[in-house]
Order: sequence, then C-alpha cells, then structure tokens
Amino acid sequence: MKTKLIVSLTLLSLVIAACGGQATQTTPEPAVPTEAQSQPTESPTSTAVPPTEAVATEASAPATEASTPGVSFASDVMPILAGSCNDCHGGRQTRAGLDVTTYEGLMAGSINGAVVVPGNSSESVLIQQVVEGEMPKRGDKLTSEQIQIINDWVAAGALNN
Repeated sequence: MKTKLIVSLTLLSLVIAACGGQATQTTPEPAVPTEAQSQPTESPTSTAVPPTEAVATEASAPATEASTPGVSFASDVMPILAGSCNDCHGGRQTRAGLDVTTYEGLMAGSINGAVVVPGNSSESVLIQQVVEGEMPKRGDKLTSEQIQIINDWVAAGALNN
C-alpha cells in the first residue's frame, strides 16, 4: 500500500512538472500594474456602453414601438391578400391547403406547415415567397410597399388586429 502511494505521488509530481507547474502550493502575489498597464487603453473598434445605459436603451425600445401605430391585419394586410392571393388561396380554391381569406386560415398554414412565423419574418414562408417573386404566381407581383407592410405585420407578431 505504501509503495502504491509513493508511486502515485511520484507520477503526480512528474505530471505537474511536465505541465510547467510546481508540486508545492504557493500563494500568488497580488499583481502590481506597471505604468503601461495602469494607463487606460482605448480600442478603436470597441465601443463600451455602460450596463445601465444599455438597460435603459433596451427598456425604452418597446415603449417607442408601442407608441408607434402598428400594421393592422384587417385594414393593411387583408386587402393585399384579397387583391393578390385569393384567386389561388381563397374562395373555391385553396391551393396547397392555404386559405388566406381569414386570419385563422392564414395562420393555420398550408399542407406544408406554417406560412407565417409571428415575430420572425425571415422564417415566414409567406415573406420568402413574395420577396423572391414566387408568389403570386398569377397576376402582378407585390410592390415593395406591400411586401414591407406584410413584413412589418409579421415582425410585429402577426396579430389579429
């Protein structure tokens, strides 16, 4: 038993020495900054924002958004869908199982899944399809203003308002 302990301690000492450490425990001395270290350095690429300012900025952002009138599904988005999408995705036809004649139908999605991801326009198939010009397949493509309205509505949470 004593031999195993001596061998173990010897191996441990060798491993510590190989790693550049010391086998004895020492207390680190407090670091004393040199003159070069004590001067504050400013990185040209970094912009430090004190945490309290960052919190204040984040907290004020929702208040600004809340005070700005948002996009309305009923008065802004629905007229675009009715004018450009209903021929294939409403009324008698609901291609791919997508019915855009109601909020509920739009949010139910198609046979392929959700077409609107509330709060995430980049993941919303509806936005992807109109931006890429894939939809509507018939008739005029949506204008950049119409796409922006739908994008803003989705980004704001795709509310039934």
